[in-house]
Amino acid sequence: MLLTRIKGPRDLDRLSQEELIQLAAEIRSFLVDAVSKTGGHLGPNLGVVELTIALHRVFESPKDKVLFDTGHQAYVHKLLTGRQDFAGLRTKNGLSGYPSRAESDHDVIENSHASTVLGWADGLAKANEVLGREDHHVAAVIGDGALTGGMAWEALNNIAAAKDRPLVIVVNDNERSYGPTIGGLANHLATLRTTDGYERFLARGKEILERTPVVGKPLFETLHGAKKGLKDFIAPQGMFEDLGLKYIGPIDGHDIEALESALQRAKRFSGPVIVHCLTQKGRGYTPALEHEADRFHAVGVIHPDTGLPVKTAAASWTSVFADEMVKIGHERPDIVGITAAMLHPVGLNKFAEAFPDRIYDVGIAEQHGATSAAGLATGGVHPVFAVYATFLNRAFDQVLMDVALHKCGVTFVLDRAGVTGDDGASHNGMWDMSILQVVPGLRLAAPRDAEQLRAQLREAVEVKDAPTVVRFSKGVVGPAVPAVGRIGGMDVLRAPGAEVTRPDVLLVSVGALAPMCLEIADLLDKQGISTTVVDPRWVKPVDEALAPLADRHRVVVTVEDNGRAGGVGSAVSQALRDAGVDVPLRDFGIPQRFLDHALRKEILAEIGLTAPDIARQVTGLVAKLDGRYDSEPAAAVD
Repeated sequence: MLLTRIKGPRDLDRLSQEELIQLAAEIRSFLVDAVSKTGGHLGPNLGVVELTIALHRVFESPKDKVLFDTGHQAYVHKLLTGRQDFAGLRTKNGLSGYPSRAESDHDVIENSHASTVLGWADGLAKANEVLGREDHHVAAVIGDGALTGGMAWEALNNIAAAKDRPLVIVVNDNERSYGPTIGGLANHLATLRTTDGYERFLARGKEILERTPVVGKPLFETLHGAKKGLKDFIAPQGMFEDLGLKYIGPIDGHDIEALESALQRAKRFSGPVIVHCLTQKGRGYTPALEHEADRFHAVGVIHPDTGLPVKTAAASWTSVFADEMVKIGHERPDIVGITAAMLHPVGLNKFAEAFPDRIYDVGIAEQHGATSAAGLATGGVHPVFAVYATFLNRAFDQVLMDVALHKCGVTFVLDRAGVTGDDGASHNGMWDMSILQVVPGLRLAAPRDAEQLRAQLREAVEVKDAPTVVRFSKGVVGPAVPAVGRIGGMDVLRAPGAEVTRPDVLLVSVGALAPMCLEIADLLDKQGISTTVVDPRWVKPVDEALAPLADRHRVVVTVEDNGRAGGVGSAVSQALRDAGVDVPLRDFGIPQRFLDHALRKEILAEIGLTAPDIARQVTGLVAKLDGRYDSEPAAAVD
């Protein structure tokens, strides 16, 4: 096999065009076989095989910087830079599903949030200029979906201002981000994709005019000189050229020879160049091409021949939200949905099918989505903006100054909150409850099970004068966790016997960690430590009944799937201080560091967010209060 002979990019230089075509086929077979076993981003990588080969033949990584926006299409890049062991893809100690500086000097960006690559490229190109590195080049690959993000256009505005600073921007145009790319830019790129009239017109004109005596050649030169005007008429790529960016394309993104030629021309140019490549997401794999929703953008473990899941998926948090949104939509015609290019991943596809005139896909533009939601609310409807928790970080200012300041009734639904695991540091939704704590008037719900998700979503959309947030985890929704009572707005999940006049521990359980918190209470009970477990349901604002309840306990413990800094534990601690309740408090959550990719349960174990770990520490705390501190309480708990 040719692929096994590729240990680094320069090994590609020795291959003929025929061998490169064979290598592309081998890479696609490898990807289908490997990713079907582990899950991962399959469709995007099948679409960029030839493009990645061409990039590494033209540019000399790592001296030249080859950058990938988002990074979910970097599997081919990994293969060509010596990383061909995909057995542990996206698992602990295995390959990351995104570029990773820890893995290779060929990897530059690893944040895997969209629309950032052009900002990186602008900075790297400026650094080359400042340091006089004329033999260093920067090539940035950005998809047509990522180009819908405002950051990309901010960067383009800056890049175009330096007409003599070399920089190659490769637009990977497959008409999709997750699903089909939408918006005005998508329509413009579609025009470029479907208009090959200029090249055919010019070629035919040259053929005829060169056969015309005397005036033929001068006429052709005049015609060729009018290239800009003709292209604006026949193929309107003038949008890019009007920005001051040289435009090459559209290029067949699966023709290695054509790609290399275009990239070489762009590399030689002394200023910024757009190379517009047309690719096919999922290319070479029939199940992906026939999957209309997202062309196998991301898959779990599948059968490689059929593309069908190996295991039947249980009900997920996302699916519960999706079904309830449709029910609410039937009851309330003022409910509208908003997604940032992720209709299916966040579960709004069912709402879109039921109410096609009440769904808005804003593209990869979370900031715009939040402010547009404020406008919708001001106009008299109630928008529900569903987005991954990690991506709401990008729209914080809009949530604060557009939605909250104006007291707009907007509901934000945060999917994949807390530790998500295999997608790595950038996808853990561990900041939302900290960031949102500072927003005046905002109300934040953390449902513990499917029933509570349905109930709290309905409660959220009833609020007309403030932003509301409902956050839930990635994956399968757990079993129902019934309440045994209610104190204020809080559900009591476990209470000590009536004979206990002052229980030892008040355990504040946040969201989906309720089953673990009940397990902690069981372990404490075995140590003779009485525990009350409450679910606040709405963690912001802190329930007024919490402080007097805490005052009736010896210790307060909070457990949350969020960063400890500024999270629910911090808010509860402040509420107790404000109420004059002087009770020891221990907050358990995610440490403030970037977490490597691994299974969720592996990460929780690594950071000590498990029932035995927490019970061990609480046992020690209570023992210390009793004056009987045991330096090794762990043995008793286990």
